[in-house]
Amino acid sequence: MPLFQSFKQQLVQKGPTLARLPVKWVPFPVQRSVMELALNQLLKESASEGELDFLTDRWVALKVRDIKGCWMLTFADGKLKVFPRAQGADVSFSGNLNDFLVMVGRREDPDTLFFQRRLSIEGDTQLGLEVKNLLDNIDYDELPQPVHHLLTVLSGWVVEQNIELAHSV
Repeated sequence: MPLFQSFKQQLVQKGPTLARLPVKWVPFPVQRSVMELALNQLLKESASEGELDFLTDRWVALKVRDIKGCWMLTFADGKLKVFPRAQGADVSFSGNLNDFLVMVGRREDPDTLFFQRRLSIEGDTQLGLEVKNLLDNIDYDELPQPVHHLLTVLSGWVVEQNIELAHSV
């Protein structure tokens, strides 16, 4: 196996374990700042057009199982706000890091991940559908080019790894 191919395979397999460290050790206020900055930049146009108003006084939990991360999101004062894990989410999305990566990288459709039981949605299904539709309409080309490129490359590696695993079974 070529060295670079081995590197990609190891990164896909061990990336979630490595990502668990910042979730565990980076203080929540830093996580919040980074997430809010990224989400509000990405959804700036949607927020200004009122497309996030449906999240006002509603709570969405984002749970990334393999890195043991959980964040609560809501929309208030014209911005998405991130809070630490709490009870009372109206809808909860759960999955593994690589599955979220291929979804955000547009390599897998959320519906496909859901029907393959790789993405779990619990709670208010109408709200979950609205969040899914919002994610489907995001123009990821609006991300800074290095971030967009990184998402594209990493999600491609995850898909390659999944294909290799499927062929080896």
